[in-house]
Amino acid sequence: MSDQIRGLPPYRHSIAGLLLAAREATMAPIRPKLRAADVTEQQWRVLRVLTDEGPLDIAALAANAMLHGPSVTRILKELGERGLIEREVDPQDKRRSIIAITDAGRALVDRTAEHTRVLVEGYRQAFGKERLARLMEELAAFRAALVALEKDEAARDDS
Repeated sequence: MSDQIRGLPPYRHSIAGLLLAAREATMAPIRPKLRAADVTEQQWRVLRVLTDEGPLDIAALAANAMLHGPSVTRILKELGERGLIEREVDPQDKRRSIIAITDAGRALVDRTAEHTRVLVEGYRQAFGKERLARLMEELAAFRAALVALEKDEAARDDS
């Protein structure tokens, strides 16, 4: 059987394969700290977003954490039970909840983030500060281009 599917590179050399491999290489040294803090990667993303952005409604939180709404609902239940986040009713729309990180949640992020800061500095040294900055800019531009392409395709499908 051929290693190549009609003009596609082997998966490990595909865009998706290389991005996934880079993500795994990035996250591998962070996972032990997350386990020690007793949080999953998805819970960590929610806590990081709330730390970065401040209180958010569930839809905005899901979008910023790049998670599906039902997953965020489950994650919030777990984080709430641990006292790491709190929910308040939106004063403008009583049907919506606003989610905020608690002091305990912020302390967990601060403890865990120190390890991450050290790792990121190692990434800068290993890959080069400017190269890493360019890579991050290019990845953001690549994502924006794909989002625009998806919108264009959706518009064509609607017409």
